[in-house]
Amino acid sequence: MDGDAIAVVGLAGRFPGASDVATLWRNLLDGLDAVHDYTPEELRELGIGERLTGDPAYVPAGGRLAGVADFDAEFFGVPSAEAVQMDPQQRLFLEQAWVALEDSGHDPAGYDGVVGVFAGSSINRYFLFRQFGDPSATDAWESLLLPGSAADYLPAQVAYRLDLTGPAVAVQTACSSSLVAVCMAAQSLVDYRCDLALAGGVSVTEPRFLHTAGGLVSPDGRCRAFDAAGRGAAFGSGVAVLALKRLEDARQDGDQVLAVLRGWAVGNDGAARAGFAAPGLEGQATVVAEALAGAGLSAEDIGYVEAHGSGTLVGDAIEVTALTQAFGPGLAPGSCALGSVKTNLGNLDAAAGAVSLIKAVLAVRHGVVPRNLHFETPNPEIDFAASPFFVPVGNHPLPEGRRRAGVSSFGLGGTNAHVIVESAPAEAPRDPSRGEWQVLPVSARTPEALREAMVRLADHLEAGPADHPGAGPAPRLDDVARTLTGRRAFPHRAAVVCREPKEAAALLRAGADGGPGAQGLPLTSAEGVHDELRNLAASWLSGADVDWPQPSGARRVSLPAYPFQRRRHWIEARS
Repeated sequence: MDGDAIAVVGLAGRFPGASDVATLWRNLLDGLDAVHDYTPEELRELGIGERLTGDPAYVPAGGRLAGVADFDAEFFGVPSAEAVQMDPQQRLFLEQAWVALEDSGHDPAGYDGVVGVFAGSSINRYFLFRQFGDPSATDAWESLLLPGSAADYLPAQVAYRLDLTGPAVAVQTACSSSLVAVCMAAQSLVDYRCDLALAGGVSVTEPRFLHTAGGLVSPDGRCRAFDAAGRGAAFGSGVAVLALKRLEDARQDGDQVLAVLRGWAVGNDGAARAGFAAPGLEGQATVVAEALAGAGLSAEDIGYVEAHGSGTLVGDAIEVTALTQAFGPGLAPGSCALGSVKTNLGNLDAAAGAVSLIKAVLAVRHGVVPRNLHFETPNPEIDFAASPFFVPVGNHPLPEGRRRAGVSSFGLGGTNAHVIVESAPAEAPRDPSRGEWQVLPVSARTPEALREAMVRLADHLEAGPADHPGAGPAPRLDDVARTLTGRRAFPHRAAVVCREPKEAAALLRAGADGGPGAQGLPLTSAEGVHDELRNLAASWLSGADVDWPQPSGARRVSLPAYPFQRRRHWIEARS
């Protein structure tokens, strides 16, 4: 069965209220409502006029993403003038694709395999509200819809900038785009069309929405999924990327396995719905049942469903009815948790499905389902007593034998996707770390980035498990060494030769403050360092390529990502 199982070996993303995956998980456990209420001053800065803001139906709220205007163009070899014209969605996804690769422990330049990318993005609102009609831009508007702007070119940009030679496929199915991309990536891996796949989505939007009765946007921007007060959700900005490998390969290669995808399915409602924009019960039930069958599991094996959870009375009722139908009879009421990350972040459109999957991956990994926000009175259209589902209003533990989740994402137009994810298989026990000498190489494109990378790594090595819940237990130094020696080597370098994480952290901080590493010498504080390791570190610091020895039995682990040195590349809003 492992032959068709897909390992999640890396996670990356930026979300409302969270600059990375670990912060997102902490926010979910803390029950943070990350939907932002915009002030009149913020709306004016965005160029949103009084004709819209003065409408009584206007909703001045949404999932805001910090730093959308900023991009490390030099890192990716993008000329500044071109960066200004690029859809910020492409820039965000490009950065997080790199982060996902780093999180997986694989540099595509040295990876012995084919890397694919499957991704979707939302409408290019930067073009609509910043570029179109801008007197400083060209009048040849058609040219602006080419590679830097059109959604078709998002995965191709990543493939070009990162030199990925596998399938590069744009997936455009509205809100289900990123989860459909995951399904396509998983199938491509099963079919041996690629060996490592990046999958996800991105959305950048602004608060330009009106609430309409029965529509998707709620009056205050909050998503009250499964609640009697549900009136939709605000849209928001975010990006989510998962790195995937065949489970057998991941275990053989010493990769971290954060969770396992066991089954997936994609389908469409067809004409069996009230209208083009209406959800279809049979279509939703079918993809859930197909994903379960593909996983070789029954409903009793699932402890949690991360729902599409749009927060509309009709949509939520149809979804729970479809889930109940797919799960079949016989399950006890209240035996399966039901949640929606939209209650925390709003609807992230093309990124929504991948964000939901990241939440589910972390839930089965850590054995807890985060609380569902804004749930007080059950939607009267949902018969919870006749279903196996309940909505947790506090963080809910997942039983050890049922650390599996189903993840749903449904696109406007009826394209539905469902993925079954389970906790990673138990790792073989390892002997405790014996304090052997290790080399930790750190590099960056600029001196400033190198110093920041050293401080970030020091923080990580000093942190306990509770301080970085998205990454699991405190890191072993041999795992850290294996992961760092597999990363891209940039011109500005430092190297730590050490035996303990705390020692490494102290040396990294000293080097960042201008210690020996700044003069091209290995950072070490003890005698007795193995001459071979010292010489390898010195050679690497001089700019040479080094064939690093791999610690026996060491595994790749999540470490802090490259510290991008972003600058503003942006066309300001017109007043």
